[in-house]
Amino acid sequence: MVDIHECAVVLVQEPDHAAAAAANPDPSSISAGAWRPFEDAAAAVVGRIQPSVSSEDRRAAVVHYVQRLIRCSVGCEVFPFGSVPLKTYLPDGDIDLTAFGSTSSDENLANEVRAVLESEELRKDAEFEVKDVQYIHAEVKLVKCLVQNIVVDISFNQIGGLCTLCFLEQVDERFGKKHLFKKSIMLIKAWCYYESRILGAHHGLISTYALEILVLYIFHLFHKSLDGPLAVLYRFLDYYSKFDWDNKGISLYGPVPLSSLPELVSEAPDTHDVDFLKREEFLKECAQRFTVPPRNFERNTRLFSRKFLNIVDPLKQNNNLGRSVSKGFFSASS
Repeated sequence: MVDIHECAVVLVQEPDHAAAAAANPDPSSISAGAWRPFEDAAAAVVGRIQPSVSSEDRRAAVVHYVQRLIRCSVGCEVFPFGSVPLKTYLPDGDIDLTAFGSTSSDENLANEVRAVLESEELRKDAEFEVKDVQYIHAEVKLVKCLVQNIVVDISFNQIGGLCTLCFLEQVDERFGKKHLFKKSIMLIKAWCYYESRILGAHHGLISTYALEILVLYIFHLFHKSLDGPLAVLYRFLDYYSKFDWDNKGISLYGPVPLSSLPELVSEAPDTHDVDFLKREEFLKECAQRFTVPPRNFERNTRLFSRKFLNIVDPLKQNNNLGRSVSKGFFSASS
């Protein structure tokens, strides 16, 4: 497989200016001719990791199997969300599902689903192999298992995941460039997961949704100059490596001084793109359309909580998408 980091580094070595090139030149100073061969290499990486027909069929079969199983046994509907329907999952990515029950509490519903999956695990004539069923008793109740050796995470009554899916689909369609947003997510997820080992909320690392919002902000800020996934990765690394994480958080509308918390006051980003305000208006309208409605037991007065990494959820302003990041990870990455 093509080395993603090597693609980014070699970009600085333009044939005519190799001796004088800075170690990390400003992305805008790199010529189109220098980008082209390495964008081709990055496209090869994306081609290797993007969903294939067989992986799509395999995951679709698992989703339909779990949907039928829970619908027939528990009587509730199950919907996929996240990277699988968005088609931005990595080859060993998991499947996120949410089950909706009209009357049961999340805990009761989780216990019912767990019992069904454990029963299926014991069946020797089960349609699919189910194993390692676990119940994660956290703020968001979760049942995890393996189905055909694919990790399946089932949450309960979580409409937020579906809202996020719709939001990101709209953004990808609006930003265009042949689904550059989705392709860039795949390349950057691959770099974060396979090379830098910083992706994985369950291990005190960055969550996929947090990463998607960070990538989206790069699109918002530099859309005009982005023509390929490698250019997006380069901008991503260049911008966030210089970002003052100790004193600021990030929102889709600009940096947020941590001194302003619990108020979320975004600073206007430094950009000269004439279409920036149009994109900002679109993002605000789109975010408002898919804003996550509070559940009955949630308090609307909950404030944004400062963590080691601070990323504002555009669909739920009091939700810090960086909350999964541990102090150890943040210190090691600084």
